[in-house]
Amino acid sequence: MKKNSLLKTVLCNLDIIVASIALAVLIVLTFSGVIMRYIVGKPYTWLEEVQIFCMVWIVFAGSGAAFRTGSHVAIEMVVEALPKSVQKIIGFVIDIVVFAVIAYLFWNSIGFIEVFVKNGRTTSMLGIPLTVQYIIAPISYVVMIFSYFYDKYFVKHKEGEEA
Repeated sequence: MKKNSLLKTVLCNLDIIVASIALAVLIVLTFSGVIMRYIVGKPYTWLEEVQIFCMVWIVFAGSGAAFRTGSHVAIEMVVEALPKSVQKIIGFVIDIVVFAVIAYLFWNSIGFIEVFVKNGRTTSMLGIPLTVQYIIAPISYVVMIFSYFYDKYFVKHKEGEEA
């Protein structure tokens, strides 16, 4: 049973794991890049490409986790001051807006990836296909949608039922 629980925990937190690994790589490479440039005198010529790759993956992988943990910025003070019936209506409108914005970003990210696939663009020094660098975007949008609605309608409702 513990093995199944561990696997479930790892799969549910895969976005955090990916973002953490990218952050660790970014920190180590940036630190070693400073040493190589200013102490050794032989800078890494490819460092900027890997740093950009890591930053893109940190942002997009972390965004799904931010939805799941409720870490995105929200101003709830005004909504909480309204009557419960109005709060439910505003909550529904917010759900529609969140879904519409993320769906729009997802759709455009697919088009963005298609452009990279068609023209075969790669990074200049390492030759990493830009498709690999940006494939995390549409994946993260799907994770964001599932995380947002799962947290809002399954986790919070269960908490309400237990109270």
